[in-house]
Amino acid sequence: MERRGIFQGQLMQAEQYPRVVAYYFKEWNGFEMAYHQHSAVEIMYVISGDCTVELLNKSIPMEKGHFIVIDSMVAHRLHVAQGTACRMLNVEFIFSHTGVGLPSLKRLAETDRALAELFAVKHDYLLLYDPSNVYQMLKALVLELDGKRRAEQLLTALQLTQLLVQIGRLAQETSSQSHDAAEFYVGESIAYIQQNYDRDIQVKDIAAAVRLHPGYFHRIFKAGTGCSVMDYVMRFRMEKGRMLLEQTDIPVSDICHYVGVNSSQYFSTLFKKYTNETPLAYRRAVRKEVER
Repeated sequence: MERRGIFQGQLMQAEQYPRVVAYYFKEWNGFEMAYHQHSAVEIMYVISGDCTVELLNKSIPMEKGHFIVIDSMVAHRLHVAQGTACRMLNVEFIFSHTGVGLPSLKRLAETDRALAELFAVKHDYLLLYDPSNVYQMLKALVLELDGKRRAEQLLTALQLTQLLVQIGRLAQETSSQSHDAAEFYVGESIAYIQQNYDRDIQVKDIAAAVRLHPGYFHRIFKAGTGCSVMDYVMRFRMEKGRMLLEQTDIPVSDICHYVGVNSSQYFSTLFKKYTNETPLAYRRAVRKEVER
């Protein structure tokens, strides 16, 4: 039997059907598992408590409502801190060429965008938060498997397929919400910069204003604008400086204080870097152009 992973587009290359090979409820107390890997894809769902799932190059903290889909042959282990407990539901499944009357996952993914996007995930795992739907579907699947009606595989295959479709849709919704949230925070931070550019502001100040961790804020800001936070602040200040030089009679030596730069010499350096001209030369050129 040929076995494949769930990610990297492998399921779009051949007709494959899912089948559960292991499942269990387990409460772990102060436990650390050894690294291991297996040919099955694994879903680990946190029912209560918290834990950390560790891959060889990443630690993934999880709490109630989180679940992780780990691809086949990916080394991983579970860690539950001493003095704490974590109750989980685990389901492991494989893919084979033999079905029970249902369309293959490849055929379903060709008509369901969310499922196709799930199979195209480029990482070795997928971490999601589930309000309740995925847990209820996992529990229903396990109860059916516990019914000992092994000859009746159609319903469990249908339940597992439905579960994968639901996970795909949840992943799609989560990605969309994350994108929308990032856009919101970037917009809020730009508004903050526009209102406070004349002050001495730093990344931590802007991050605090939009209630985000500085490191995370910096990443989404750069992804959303194409530049770092302080580069954006500098460019905005230089645009304001350009406007003041063009449209006011404020002395060049004082403009730095209007745009949040500590000294006129440093402002001149920044302005020249931004426009290829010193502030004084820029004003003279603008005035000369107006006089023509």
